[in-house]
Amino acid sequence: MNEYRSPRVALLGAGSVGSQVARLLLERGDEYEARVGARLELAGIGVRNVSARRDVELPQELFTDDLEKLVASSDIVIELMGGIEPARTLLLGALKAGADVVTANKALVAAHGPELHEAAATVGAQLSFEAAVGGAIPIIRPLDASLAGDRVNRVMGIVNGTTNYILDKMHREGASLEEALRVATELGYAEADPTADIEGFDAASKATILASLAFHTTVPVESVYREGITGVTADMVAQAEKDGRVIKLLAICERVNGSGGERVNARVYPALVAADHPLAAVHEAKNAIFVEAEAAGDLMFYGAGAGGIETASAVLGDLVSLARRHIAGGPGTAVTPTANLTIAPMEEVVTRYQVTLEVRDQPGVMSRLAGLFGDSGVSMESIEQRSSDDESLATLVVGTHAAKEADLQSVITALAEHSDVVSVSSFVRAEAV
Repeated sequence: MNEYRSPRVALLGAGSVGSQVARLLLERGDEYEARVGARLELAGIGVRNVSARRDVELPQELFTDDLEKLVASSDIVIELMGGIEPARTLLLGALKAGADVVTANKALVAAHGPELHEAAATVGAQLSFEAAVGGAIPIIRPLDASLAGDRVNRVMGIVNGTTNYILDKMHREGASLEEALRVATELGYAEADPTADIEGFDAASKATILASLAFHTTVPVESVYREGITGVTADMVAQAEKDGRVIKLLAICERVNGSGGERVNARVYPALVAADHPLAAVHEAKNAIFVEAEAAGDLMFYGAGAGGIETASAVLGDLVSLARRHIAGGPGTAVTPTANLTIAPMEEVVTRYQVTLEVRDQPGVMSRLAGLFGDSGVSMESIEQRSSDDESLATLVVGTHAAKEADLQSVITALAEHSDVVSVSSFVRAEAV
C-alpha cells in the first residue's frame, strides 16, 4: 500500500480475549491497514502450550512457546496472559528495547504501573492499557486525554461485572448471595475461585488505575480500602429496596479536603445507591463509571465490562493507535504523576451511613442510642423502628447525615458494647442517595 514497513505485532496469550484479538487481526487486515497506513503483521502468538485447544481456530504455525524470542523480534507487544510474572518481565524487556506495549492486565498495571511507565518513558516507547478497566468501555483515554485540561473531582463506578451480576440477581430475583454466585459460576461470569471478584481485589486494582489517572498521582493498590460483597445479606437487600435503593459494589476515587490540605482516597465496598441514580440501572454483568469533573460536569461511561470480543475491541483500539504512532514516528507519551498528592486514609472519608440494630424493646432506648451517635459527632438523619420476630426486641434502622468514617466506627463500637443493643445487624455506606 505504501513504503512503510509493516509493524510486527507479538500477541502473548490466546485465551478468550487473545484468541479474538488474533482472529480479528487476521480477518480484518485490510481494514486495519487502511486505518493505520501500513499492514499489521501478526508475528506470532506466545503461549505456554502450543498444542492446547483454543476457543477460535487459528493458524497453528503462529503459536510459539518461546515468548522471549517473539517479544524481542516485535515492534508492538500485546499482553493478554494475566498475572504478574512472567508478564512483568516480558513487558519490561519489550519496553526497554523500544517496543510499544498494549496490556489488559489490571493487576500488573495496578501493582507495577509506575515501573512500566518509567521504562517506556526512558526510551520513548508507549504503554497503553484501555482494556485494563471496564473491558470495552473507553475510560482510560477520556481520563488521560479528553479530560486532561479539566479537574476531575470524583470517579465512582461499577467496575466488576461478576459482583454486579450477583447483586443484581439478589435484588431482582430475591436470590441469596450463595445462589447468585452459583449461577454466575455456571454462566462463566465467576471463576472457579471467585475470591478476586467477590472480595473486591479486582475492583481495587481498577480503582488504583482510575485514581492514578484522574488525579495525576501514584495511588498504590495497597492504599485502596477494600471490602467485598460477602457480607451482603438478603435482609440488607430487602431493606435497601424498601427504602428505594439498591446495593452496588462501588469503586470510588475522590479528592479529600481536610486539615492536611488536598489529598486523594480510593476505596471499594458495597454501598447504597438511590433507585433513580444512573448506576442503579446497571444490570447483569455490565459496568458503568461515573466521572464528576469541574468543567465538564457529570459524565457516565457504560457498557460491557468483560467478555472476549468486547475486551478485544479495546485492545485493538490501543493497537491501532500505537501502530499509527509507530508509522508517524516520534516518542510515545508517558503517563507520569504530576500532582503528587498524598493519600487520605479511610478514617478521614466523609459519607453517609445506614445502621441496622436489634435492640431491647424498652422505653427510652431510642433517646439513649441517639445520645451515643451525638457523643461521637454523628448526626442522625432518620430513625425507623420495625417489628421483630421476638416481641421483646425491636429493629432500628438509623440513617445518618454525612460523617467521618472514624466517627461512625466509634459509634459502631459503642453500640456493640451498649446494654440496650442485642446486635449490630449491619451497616452500609450510602454513596449515591
